[in-house]
Amino acid sequence: MPRLYIETFGCQMNEADSRYIAERAASAGYTVADAAEDANVVVLNTCTVRENAERRAYGRMNHFKALKSCDPGVRLVVTGCLAEQDREIMQRRAPHVDAVFGTRELAQLGDRLVEWARADAAAGDAAAGDRRDNMLRFALGGTADGVTDAFSHLRAFVTVQRGCSYYCTFCIVPQVRGRFDHRPADAIVGEVTERIGQGAREIMLVGQTVNAWRDPADGSDFGDLCKRVAAVPGLERLTFISPHPKDFTDKVLDDLAGIEQLNPRIHLPLQSASNAMLRRMNRKYTLEQFDRVAEQIRARISYAAITTDLIVGFPGETDADFDATLDYVRGGVFANAFTFIYSIRRGTPAARWEQVPAEVAHARFTQLLDAQNDVTLRYHERKVGRVVRALVAGDSKKDPGRLTAKTPDNVTVVAPKPADYGPAAPWLDIAIEAAHVWGCDGRVVGRAQRFTERAQAVEPPVISLV
Repeated sequence: MPRLYIETFGCQMNEADSRYIAERAASAGYTVADAAEDANVVVLNTCTVRENAERRAYGRMNHFKALKSCDPGVRLVVTGCLAEQDREIMQRRAPHVDAVFGTRELAQLGDRLVEWARADAAAGDAAAGDRRDNMLRFALGGTADGVTDAFSHLRAFVTVQRGCSYYCTFCIVPQVRGRFDHRPADAIVGEVTERIGQGAREIMLVGQTVNAWRDPADGSDFGDLCKRVAAVPGLERLTFISPHPKDFTDKVLDDLAGIEQLNPRIHLPLQSASNAMLRRMNRKYTLEQFDRVAEQIRARISYAAITTDLIVGFPGETDADFDATLDYVRGGVFANAFTFIYSIRRGTPAARWEQVPAEVAHARFTQLLDAQNDVTLRYHERKVGRVVRALVAGDSKKDPGRLTAKTPDNVTVVAPKPADYGPAAPWLDIAIEAAHVWGCDGRVVGRAQRFTERAQAVEPPVISLV
């Protein structure tokens, strides 16, 4: 049986695309491998939003050249945003890559997988791992995507939209993913129904500017879509990523506030609290307009955690511009933030402008990160002494004796595994005992099959005295 390995860089959109690739591969008879050296086909799903992701992708292509040297029969595929941007350059820089598929060619990638599976079956191709040096496992490393486990079905990404038409001056997305392409509501609801039937307890609607979604048939908006999704029988929790502040109309916010299953976490990308920087970034809102949206969210969903994205060191950012962002963050608006140093992206207007010195940008980044970390820690500390309900995600990556779960407001919680640990009752009641910037520690005190059900007591963890 052919085996496929997928490695993903970038955002939730890429994660959703990788899941699609894995499902197409499975329908063609592939199993998904958890190591590249065990696969007949290796897929690298790339990102180009920041320079570091681009460098890492080319680095991984060079790492995988060792697989081709050891076994010329292995096929190396590159897809994602970097593949869309660098299609011709990539063929020169990494000639060992067998196929390149852009962001709008995933269906063709799936068709090619079917062709390869049939060709390998006709040729009686040997298992990939039988032809390779096991030492490659230690040399290549990497983290596989698309590998299913006992918990992976509990959360499902459903893509509602591709591309973006807003052309922020720092962003390459419109060039590599195209302009808005909205998926029909009937198709979205159909996939949600399918995912719930497969055991999904939480649905995340994914789009580059998700709340700008409009139904191609009747023009219904994102609020209408969320209400339709919430009406699907069996849906327990609903969330979405990544919205744009300007598209949170009062009507959409009213619709969201009326959805019982909505997770109380709204991601609201600010980027900068300086109006001068927002204009230069072409963000299409002022700080005052952004602040009003945040206030309207809290007026309707008082317990909502608002998270954000922030950029420091954007071309032209002065000390006063940065101080405006720092002061806004210190005000405690955000429960958490993804903070980045501006990265030059080829083909964007900002790439041609005079850049902030690297040492200045790094110093500002450290200041802003420290400020947000203080706010985030205080937010997490408010959970200490409380029992929170969270959806299990699986084993802790750092300690196999502990589990990881996510609260509805997207806080990571780690706890010792109870003796009856498993996916049958995936909603955990966890007594929070300690808070950190990354999340919380606690102990599992109850489990439930459904989010709205009363929890049943759990067996305490088994402690070995050996």
